[in-house]
Amino acid sequence: MAALPQIDTIKTPDAAVVQAARNARRARFNVPFVVIVALLVSYGLLIVYSAVRVDADYSFTRQLAGVAIGLVAMLLVWRFDYRKLSDFVTLFLIINVVLILSPHLPVIGVEAKGAQSWIKIGMQIQPGEFAKVTVVLLDAAVMARYGGHLNDPREYCRALGIMLVPFACIMTQPDLGTGLVYLFIAAVALVMGGARPKYLLITLAAFVAAVALVFAVDEVIKAQTGEYKLLQQYQRNRLLVFINDDFDPTGEGYNLNQAKIAIGSGGLFGQGLFKGTQHALGILPEAPTDFIFCVLAEELGFVGVVVLLALYAALILICFNIARSSNDLFGMLIVMCVVGMWLFQILENIGMDCGLMPITGIPLPFMSYGSSFMVVNFIMLGMIGSVWSHNNASLGKRG
Repeated sequence: MAALPQIDTIKTPDAAVVQAARNARRARFNVPFVVIVALLVSYGLLIVYSAVRVDADYSFTRQLAGVAIGLVAMLLVWRFDYRKLSDFVTLFLIINVVLILSPHLPVIGVEAKGAQSWIKIGMQIQPGEFAKVTVVLLDAAVMARYGGHLNDPREYCRALGIMLVPFACIMTQPDLGTGLVYLFIAAVALVMGGARPKYLLITLAAFVAAVALVFAVDEVIKAQTGEYKLLQQYQRNRLLVFINDDFDPTGEGYNLNQAKIAIGSGGLFGQGLFKGTQHALGILPEAPTDFIFCVLAEELGFVGVVVLLALYAALILICFNIARSSNDLFGMLIVMCVVGMWLFQILENIGMDCGLMPITGIPLPFMSYGSSFMVVNFIMLGMIGSVWSHNNASLGKRG
């Protein structure tokens, strides 16, 4: 009788291999991070819809388009290995200069609200917003070269000089709000990158002295020419309103007073979603952008504000954990620069709406209206996701 052919036994995957595959998938997908982002973006879309539905100057469809484009950009950036970008300091510097100065080009440059900050290429976009991405990469790449210890004063001045180039470019528009964001990103990079505290204190003192000098020189210029040249009148008014909220009651002071009324009228639970009156009646200016927090506070009250702050806190804590787990300084600096940027924007926007900070027009992350702003924030999320996934890719090997 002929022997039956031998059948190979089917081998089941080793438990260690299965666990390694699970770890690899987990490394690519940070569930808490994605869930918090989804909740925050959804919350923002809900409030933006309430703010723009009665204002023909804004389009909710455009905001949705910004989210859709941002999601695609985030996924692409997330998959890209950020470590390949650590040596391109010069390239990032050039990109920043080109982006920020592009609104000055005569064909595509567009002036709006007293600033040359926009370009029109089929659609109107704000290059200074997109430059925040390359500012983060530039500052992180600059400081990563020093390995966490920047003790040489000449190297410190060199690094600081490179980081100040985007600020100098944005002030030619001028866009002080975005410029302050650039400065704060640079400050985070210097602190987290290991610059000596003595150099940081000297820089801070020099910055304060420079601000005082600008005001003093501008007063001299006005005495001779009859008008301010270094600072726009509206910028001065915003600072004066911050000092005395009774100043300019029909201008910048009016904006602040209406913002406070909207926040105060929300009470504990708010007037109800889509039932806010300050923005619906056109009393609260720039409600979908600068004062979106006031819309939230008026309609959902203190409880709605607590929910927003809780979402922000959860996102920041998750990002801190990602930065701490990073295997290289460049990745850690990217995450911390993005977190620092968000924190500054959150504190400044909410603070200015409450009268605790000067009004600067800085938008609220994931909440304020603006497709360019939304796309940029999603790209930042992708960068953080890239740091997470490429620093945890070895989980599968460790089993």
